[in-house]
Amino acid sequence: MRLFGGLFMVFGILLGALGSHYFKRILSVEALESFEVGLRYLIYHGLALLLLSGISFKSPKEKKRIFYLILWGTLIFSGSIFLLSFKNLIPFSIAFLGPITPVGGMALILAWSLTTLSFFKKGN
Repeated sequence: MRLFGGLFMVFGILLGALGSHYFKRILSVEALESFEVGLRYLIYHGLALLLLSGISFKSPKEKKRIFYLILWGTLIFSGSIFLLSFKNLIPFSIAFLGPITPVGGMALILAWSLTTLSFFKKGN
């Protein structure tokens, strides 16, 4: 959890710097706004993984399940948004990614629902 939380933060900072200094010159305002949504979710979930790594859960299996949902949810959600932000600069169609983005979002919703349920059961 900590490794991927840290990696999400590193990539979030790098992509944020690129976005504010370079991508704003090559992307439309709408594409840059979309890119920033993906960036926000990447950083939020990097911080979340770092935080959750220090919290005990009912079982290691439960914690692992939540970790994988956050990991894959973030990669699918933010990753597809990042790629779609550059669709006008890519020489082939990536429109198929549009319907994939909500799959990542659903994984994140499920991860946070399971986390909340776990805390509720535990009394935290």
